[in-house]
Amino acid sequence: MTDAADLQETGRRQGKSAAAFRTISEVASDLDIPAHVLRFWESKFTQVKPLKRGGGRRYYRPEDIELLRGIRELLYTDGYTIKGVQKLLREGGVKQVVAEQSRQPGTPTPEKAAAREDAQEPSTQTVSPPDAGAIDRAALRQVLGELEDLRATLKNVGI
Repeated sequence: MTDAADLQETGRRQGKSAAAFRTISEVASDLDIPAHVLRFWESKFTQVKPLKRGGGRRYYRPEDIELLRGIRELLYTDGYTIKGVQKLLREGGVKQVVAEQSRQPGTPTPEKAAAREDAQEPSTQTVSPPDAGAIDRAALRQVLGELEDLRATLKNVGI
């Protein structure tokens, strides 16, 4: 009997062939992300288009899974923002994002470097929450201190 690593490497799960379509729960389990994140990524990345059957049930093709694996790598490992990955997909296409997952971490292509720089530029748009690893704790402490000062001022005023 094969172990879990062999199942993951061959893309086989529960006796399915590597070319078989996968349900959202199978893909979520394989990528180690919640299913709601996959549905969210569908709204942010137009290139992610699973086949939908009766009742809205999603079926992911092997190429969809490879794209999702590449997006996951860029977002969670390489520190990209959603905007940065969208730019990579626009400029380099799906094939580049899929190819990025096989690169060694820390060896960005020129396209990745440009997308990362653009993603880090200040924007007038609403700021999305940062990745868990990108939290600036000193800035959070400063904001917390300011909020506590405001709370004390409001209590003194009687509001």
